[in-house]
Amino acid sequence: MSLNVQLNAAIDDAEVIALYRANHWSSAEKPEKLLPALRNSHTLVTARIDGRLVGLGNAISDGHLVVYYPHMLVHPEFHGQGIGRAMMDAMQSVYSGFHQQMLTADGDAVEFYRALGFSRAGQTEPMWIYAGNEH
Repeated sequence: MSLNVQLNAAIDDAEVIALYRANHWSSAEKPEKLLPALRNSHTLVTARIDGRLVGLGNAISDGHLVVYYPHMLVHPEFHGQGIGRAMMDAMQSVYSGFHQQMLTADGDAVEFYRALGFSRAGQTEPMWIYAGNEH
């Protein structure tokens, strides 16, 4: 197994949609919005094993102080193999010195991100105009 993690590498529409579907993310049903959103991100990270896309994440940032990580997903067949950590390490090569790094996690992802040093910020409370049951 040869893992290759890259920043801002080209992505193929079909492989991205397949990865989102494998993770049951509803964004896969909105490819006309998902694909341009990913491609227009401040940073896009991909993880490939022997050429196969097995992980993808993106960052939205002002480029100086604040970064938000909206999507970070690994194909379920490859969970627990350090791929997500490798992708976040790549993101940290860009954003480690930023004043604010933010993300939203639910389910099993909460413990994963805690292990990477993320925590609730003070008394902040997440606020949304969003149903919260889609990814």
